[in-house]
Amino acid sequence: MEEHKILGKVPESPTSPGKGTAGKKFDIADLYSAPVKTDEAQESGDYGLDEKLRKAYFWIANYAIINPFCDIEYNDTTPNEYTIGDNKSRVVLSTGQSYASFILLPLLTLVTRKKCLLVGGPGRGKTSSAMIMGLLAGYSMEDIKRAVQHGQPQMTVSDLLGNPLPSDMVNAKSMDEIKIAWRRWLGMRVKIIDEYNRIPTRTQSALLNVMSENYAELLDQVFDCPDAAWFLTANDDAGGGTYQVIEALRDRIDIVVKALHFNSRFLRQLLQRIEQGIKPEESVPEEIVFSEDEITRINKEILEVEIPDLLMRRIEYFASQFELLESSGEQIEYKTKDNAKTSGSDIAQLMREETGKDQLKDLSYQTLNGFSVRTFMTILSYIKALAYFRGNKQAEFEDVRHVLPFVLQDKLIQNSDSPFFEQPENTVYRHDRISWIKNIFDLSCAEFDRAGLDKTDPAGKLLEQFQKGLEGVGEKDAQQILVQIERMMNEISSGRKLYGPMLDDILTLKYLHQRYSGYLRWLKWKE
Repeated sequence: MEEHKILGKVPESPTSPGKGTAGKKFDIADLYSAPVKTDEAQESGDYGLDEKLRKAYFWIANYAIINPFCDIEYNDTTPNEYTIGDNKSRVVLSTGQSYASFILLPLLTLVTRKKCLLVGGPGRGKTSSAMIMGLLAGYSMEDIKRAVQHGQPQMTVSDLLGNPLPSDMVNAKSMDEIKIAWRRWLGMRVKIIDEYNRIPTRTQSALLNVMSENYAELLDQVFDCPDAAWFLTANDDAGGGTYQVIEALRDRIDIVVKALHFNSRFLRQLLQRIEQGIKPEESVPEEIVFSEDEITRINKEILEVEIPDLLMRRIEYFASQFELLESSGEQIEYKTKDNAKTSGSDIAQLMREETGKDQLKDLSYQTLNGFSVRTFMTILSYIKALAYFRGNKQAEFEDVRHVLPFVLQDKLIQNSDSPFFEQPENTVYRHDRISWIKNIFDLSCAEFDRAGLDKTDPAGKLLEQFQKGLEGVGEKDAQQILVQIERMMNEISSGRKLYGPMLDDILTLKYLHQRYSGYLRWLKWKE
């Protein structure tokens, strides 16, 4: 069948046979809002919003964007692997349903209302992909074209946000009487900033305010923006462009996705589109357009997806690897890279001066920073969203492994002086940050398994016990817990070296010791 005849058609067959709505819980309100759904209803094609999301993905992947890549790989059985070329390039023929990051991650950004940066050379489909997300949110192409903010060196704050009405400027007796003609894009649920690294620094600061605080301010007037999905584009992800991107603005970006090259084997498909005048953006099927209410419901259902405790423990262990910098402070709380950064110290130099540990094996020496709270929240949100998209009620190990690189590639700063990158087999990681982050996660998990941390977590158990509350805890029990904490600290201090995961455990034990000591003082005062 010719492409133009099927462009607006969505197949009726389920994308994941046997799977219903991910994480759907019974709500008594459903009894009053709609008939109870039966298996017969499921067979008729009503599979829930997660299925609608998958159908949207496959329509984009099969018809809208020519992107024959599946770099987010899943396997149901052991896949065949091949080694090709002088550099021993590894090719895996995945056996499970796999996905293109350039399509899937912007789609997840749409429904989680996060902020996605699309990176790639000119003409690789970055802006087109962002516009398709706007179409899926129910906007017309005309509305989207008017709303796209095109970064350019002359862009002013007024160009970005709006202008005061001239009559008010003349007649107003105070700033409160001036009305602002706000730009329409501020009120949209999908916001697109094209070539954001060409925006002047002063205008970037105004953009930062909208992105971070969800409101625009001009001449003491405020416009409250709705929750929105953000799509920004850039030709590179190194902060270049006409203007250097301010660090705070880069930090507000949740995930970075790269537009890969065009596969020349699909030139005939391009030719067909030229000859027949096919424009996918003009043929988006109504069945895959999401209303504001549906996106809100998807958000709620995504939050219901569980991250199992053992999987969370692996994430915690991985995240704890990078912050420690022993020489950056005397007090244990200040032995961090962030403390060195805020004091203006050269982190790489401080790390070179540390000689007590194996800098080749210690993951901390591969980065110049750790994680922010915002980064933690982004990671967990996308893990849940990816599991939801796959129709699962619980996140799996591979979901974590696929999310981490796209969130962290722009967040974790490589330490170029690290001995790790000087090894011939590791030099490729200087350029391929996606694979680098997967590699350090795999190394972290290997150490996690070697140490048997899935079976033992004494500090975690104490914290879990404390988080249940102190009500009903007697003086004797509190004293026993304090003895237990002190015994654990003795065991830790008997070791010769301090590593990142140990730092978080030490600070946790110190915190618990303070809380139980304070509780004991309160019990004695109460007597």
